[in-house]
Amino acid sequence: MNSRVTMGLAGLFLVGAIIAGYWGLVLSRQPSPEPVAQPAFVPTTPTAQALAPVDDLTRQPVVVLLHDVPPFVAITAADVVLEKLRIAPAGSLTRLDQAIGRMPWRALTAGSWLNDESFEAGGRLARMIHSNERALAVAVDEVINAGGQLTPGDYVDVLLFLRMDSNNLQSSAQLVVPALRVLGVGEQLGLTNDGQPSSPALSNDEKRNQNQLRASARTVLLAVPEQLMSRLMLATQAGVLRLAVRSVDEKRLAHYWAGERDSSANLASANRELIQFSQLAMTTPPKPVATVASRKWSVEVIRGNEITQTP
Repeated sequence: MNSRVTMGLAGLFLVGAIIAGYWGLVLSRQPSPEPVAQPAFVPTTPTAQALAPVDDLTRQPVVVLLHDVPPFVAITAADVVLEKLRIAPAGSLTRLDQAIGRMPWRALTAGSWLNDESFEAGGRLARMIHSNERALAVAVDEVINAGGQLTPGDYVDVLLFLRMDSNNLQSSAQLVVPALRVLGVGEQLGLTNDGQPSSPALSNDEKRNQNQLRASARTVLLAVPEQLMSRLMLATQAGVLRLAVRSVDEKRLAHYWAGERDSSANLASANRELIQFSQLAMTTPPKPVATVASRKWSVEVIRGNEITQTP
């Protein structure tokens, strides 16, 4: 190869090496790009969520008891809480200031919602009957108690059997009072007029024991219309009672005596079907009139040795 060509190529390579080295030096002196700051991840905690709650407009506030409150003790702020319910009970309190400082007349249990009736006087039984009713206890045994199957809330017919005796000339069985509501069996009571349970919530063991006591109960509480109180009271003393349970399919039994339209007709029908006898009529049977034989008086007449009688 020609020496001149060789020298030209060597010079060309030298110039290229110088240019590459200069370019590499320039690039090494340029500042490195700053890293982009990533947003810090802040974990969401229940506390952070509680600071900004979202109100559910479909729920309504209701005042609920946190602790048991004994009677005649004022309710404090620590005893109540405001719960949001989808359906608020009728008449329930909606603000804490409506309950704080008020004094109940009876014991209130934790978990129950409050209304104005929670602070009115009257025991459990008095809040289970209406103004035209009276609560009357009837002594029962396993037979009268429908085999121990009666439950508060049932409706029963009161039947009476009378044996024949000197005051009752013939045996009779009749319906004394129909469609009476069972308020309680033994120590087990039903619901109050506002739909709340009259007794505090029970555990499973307590419910089992209460069911056993209900089966062997010796008393049944009945809601009796005021105008029929004396009749039922006399019937309990006159003869043997039976309680006949009525079907739940009779949906109008709750208005049998309290309804404005039918109660008077039902009362007239009960009075018309009642067999009148001395015990319920509060009268004694008529005494037989004693017949006194009339006594004839005569005058004895003596004529010589002849004696005659003249009227």
